[in-house]
Amino acid sequence: MARERPRFRFMDLEIWQDAIEIAGRLFDVADRLEAKRLYRFAEQLRGSGLSMSNNIAEGSGSESKREFSNFLNIARRSTFENANVILVLEKRGLIKDEEVAELLERLDHLCRKITKLSEDTSYLAPCALQPIGRSLRLAPCAWRFA
Repeated sequence: MARERPRFRFMDLEIWQDAIEIAGRLFDVADRLEAKRLYRFAEQLRGSGLSMSNNIAEGSGSESKREFSNFLNIARRSTFENANVILVLEKRGLIKDEEVAELLERLDHLCRKITKLSEDTSYLAPCALQPIGRSLRLAPCAWRFA
């Protein structure tokens, strides 16, 4: 019988799920670029594509709302970086107009969602203080999603 794997809090965040889907699309573009031996473009797109979901995930483990908001800001800025790479690829004729429009729309939508979430972190409730060693500290979850 297979053991149920742990579920991290970020996995329930809609913005993380959206970021993962967009990253998958960006990886598809990167694969095509690699086939054309445009390795630097492919590497850049993969890195910036992962940065969105990575920062959302990492930030969800923060010990304060402010720290989480900082990670969300980095994730939001990564949407701009991805949009820029897509526009450069379009100017070089390396990506079709329809795909550019779709990716830019999805990146814009994600960016707006991240901005809204970073402005309203009221859904976050601090975990109870628990004894860790000789002191009281926040539990490892840092924040519980209400």
